[in-house]
Amino acid sequence: MTFFQVFNMVLVLVIIGIGLYHLYFYIQRKRAAEWIEADKFQETMRSAQVIDVREKQEFNQGHIMGARSVPYSLARAQKEYLNAIRKDMPVYLYDNKKIISINMALLLKKNGYKDVYILKGGYSGWTGKIKKK
Repeated sequence: MTFFQVFNMVLVLVIIGIGLYHLYFYIQRKRAAEWIEADKFQETMRSAQVIDVREKQEFNQGHIMGARSVPYSLARAQKEYLNAIRKDMPVYLYDNKKIISINMALLLKKNGYKDVYILKGGYSGWTGKIKKK
């Protein structure tokens, strides 16, 4: 086998790996929560619990008005953070990227939460009111 053939095989394996990685997170997200568009999020957020899963420093730099800070890293380590989230109300999650929200949604589903939604576009795509500390 020539160097070029080996290089092409490695490149194909890397591309397949990236595709499988994206497929895995798509399936995880589908199992954990539904996407919710920003306009619907804004219309219905008063009847839900809006949870910012980013770290406290990011939350303090700016967050959606009315959101609570429940960092994923703390919720995973200490169950009392999860107990502060009611199970009888919808839970709206957001962060800057999808991964932390998906992980938090999986954690909530594992602990018996049913109505879990993730803001499509995250905080960076939010055009509504924000608050900074």
